[in-house]
Amino acid sequence: MRIDLLTLFPEMFPPVLASSIVGRAADAGIADYHVHDIRQYAQNKHAKVDDRPFGGGPGMVLMCQPVYDAVLSVEALDARPATRIVLTPQGEPLRQKRVEWLATQERLLFIAGHYEGFDERVLEELNPLELSIGDYVLSGGELAALVIVDAVVRLLPGALGHEQSAAEDSFSTATTKGGQTLLDCPHYTRPREWRGREVPEVLLSGDHAAIAAWRDEERRKRTRERRPDLASHPASPLAPPD
Repeated sequence: MRIDLLTLFPEMFPPVLASSIVGRAADAGIADYHVHDIRQYAQNKHAKVDDRPFGGGPGMVLMCQPVYDAVLSVEALDARPATRIVLTPQGEPLRQKRVEWLATQERLLFIAGHYEGFDERVLEELNPLELSIGDYVLSGGELAALVIVDAVVRLLPGALGHEQSAAEDSFSTATTKGGQTLLDCPHYTRPREWRGREVPEVLLSGDHAAIAAWRDEERRKRTRERRPDLASHPASPLAPPD
């Protein structure tokens, strides 16, 4: 998968993209990251990309021209069609089903805004998929883009050491039972006893059917206790963007 990231702050990306699973995926040729500075597409000597909002108010708004030119120029670097993504608190709340859909795409192009956001006209022209990682506001879309990159790349074939790991995560399709999205179950490792707390006996039994049943029940119990909203509102498939 090719992943392009358009930003005003390209220095934010390399340390994360070179680390952990996303870094190993790049080393293995599973994911290919390209970071682009939107300022390079500004058509003025000061590389200005923002201006004051019409109608007044605080902050600055990203202008249409540099964003639009950056997207079209970057898309022309590779023949594969890009799924355009803008990070915004006003976007579709990110869910695992959307992440799984994104992981099936050939190429993702993230557009990270800053300040007061984008001139609405460039969003209307580009028609990107608008995503939000939560009901709060960040200084810019860079961190949100990295969150989604991490969530997507770990689902790509070969990115994880054990392919079943992603399938058993919270919110994954594999942990959706009867239409209900479940959280993950508890996990344990050595030692068998720590500070008076022992590993559940069933996990030491070697009875794979009993272990699977225990884990399934723990997923349901944890979901009821910690996310009653998931327990009462079954997950529904998300259609891909137009």
